[in-house]
Amino acid sequence: MARLLQIFGFLSVLFRGATLTFQSLSVGGIVFVNFILRTADPESDSIREACLRWIRRSALALAAMQLSYVLANSLILMQSTDMTFADVVGANYIIAGFLGIASALTIAALSNARPSRSYTHLLFPSAAVIASSVMTSHAMARLDYRAPLVAFTALHQAATATWLGGLPYLLIAIRSARKTDFAQQLCARFSKLAVVSVCVLAAAGFVLAFVYVGSFKAAYGTSYGAMVTTKIVLFGALLLLGALNYQLVRAGSSSSILSSLKRFGEAEIGIGITIILTAASLTSLPPAADLTSDRVSAVEIFARMAPRVPRLGSPTMQELPEDIYAAQSKAFESGSLTTESFVPGQAGTRPNTPAEKAWSEYNHHWAGIIVLFVGLLVLLAQAGRVSWARNWPLAFFGLAVFLFLRSDPEVWPLGPNGFWVTMADPEVLMHRIFVVLVIALAIFEWRVQTGRVTTPSVRLVFPLLVAVSGALLLTHSHSLGNIKEEVLAELSHIPIAIFAVVAGWSRWLELRLPSENQTSHLVARLWPAFIMLIGVVLLNYHEM
Repeated sequence: MARLLQIFGFLSVLFRGATLTFQSLSVGGIVFVNFILRTADPESDSIREACLRWIRRSALALAAMQLSYVLANSLILMQSTDMTFADVVGANYIIAGFLGIASALTIAALSNARPSRSYTHLLFPSAAVIASSVMTSHAMARLDYRAPLVAFTALHQAATATWLGGLPYLLIAIRSARKTDFAQQLCARFSKLAVVSVCVLAAAGFVLAFVYVGSFKAAYGTSYGAMVTTKIVLFGALLLLGALNYQLVRAGSSSSILSSLKRFGEAEIGIGITIILTAASLTSLPPAADLTSDRVSAVEIFARMAPRVPRLGSPTMQELPEDIYAAQSKAFESGSLTTESFVPGQAGTRPNTPAEKAWSEYNHHWAGIIVLFVGLLVLLAQAGRVSWARNWPLAFFGLAVFLFLRSDPEVWPLGPNGFWVTMADPEVLMHRIFVVLVIALAIFEWRVQTGRVTTPSVRLVFPLLVAVSGALLLTHSHSLGNIKEEVLAELSHIPIAIFAVVAGWSRWLELRLPSENQTSHLVARLWPAFIMLIGVVLLNYHEM
């Protein structure tokens, strides 16, 4: 049971992120079909059918995610409290979950009905989907100003769905349109709707941030505030891409312009999903306004982030404290830690000793050296003056081996605990996932750089994995038994996540944009710089 509790904290964020993503795709598609594809001609009919197929798929995926979350949450609650299903069936999350499931299945059924010119009836189950999501939000848990907060949360999610959830359907329409003039008309309509959605999204987000964060100090002094700030930074990147798309829409309707618009739209979708995943992680954190103590001060942040000489020497295994799983087992046996008092996501009770901090700093600093070296090799390879520099992806193999051996000293092969035993620990699991991603990065990109593969889809594996790694890092939790230390750890990892997301989608645009687009030359120089910035942040990581 303890293992299930440990992994649930991580899985709940992923379930919530997937739910919000498919919710946006379902609702956004319905808005697109009703308000953008409003003309009655054969070309619109074919595009509408393609959009409806993806609406059905998104709705079914949404129902599956909602059901998975309800079952997992119910299992955790029943096992940890000895409650029966009859006892928990009236819980708010179950009512909200079944409302969402019923609404999603209704959308799937109605969108599969006889072809029609109007699908306004799908707007009603769409509203129910939004309502089911709002029922489990922070707004419903507030005692003060609940009604206006619920309204602003609903507007925030609806605007997100209309803009980000509608983007994939715009790309489907552009690809399916036989006439460039018709594609241009669709882009112009969606652009106007997107502008309104962005304004509503920003206004509602400002109100919610003002209530939940409360102050500027809380924005950087708490984990919740830091994640909200991350959302704002990524939202700024989305606005930049949206502005580029807006300029393209106004420029004309040539095939080259439409091609560039599609590529920027792909990057918008990717960053948008990252923002949704960040929003999902906020649901597992208490609002910053409610945490009036144990906030990190600006002085503490500057002291931690001040540049220092990297640590290139490591403590020995014997200097590390008792392994975390043995400590946890003893705590359960003694009764000091029980399933009723266990916090999901916290792996154990081992103190964060100086030796353990030194071990962590050593890991981060050597990883930073490797990543910085990779960025430098990329610049040399782009210059074309050093032929062997094109093998730069092989350096990721060294990083993967290093992470596998050093990330978790209590785990095989260095520690006493077996490989599979600790996979229930979300932090160890995340480290293992990153190792696999790094190996995949090395294999696919080395084959691309050395000309062993030229398939366009394979060339996109590297930027996609880099962007996914950054998005997953935003769900990476640190259970250190000290709230301030956890916040400081988050503040050191958030820039790495943002740089990885920007680097990944910059490389994506370099590969996907038409060669005549000047932006492709800019992003070609941009993504290696962000890879190097990741190395710099890792080199300056400190815990003491």
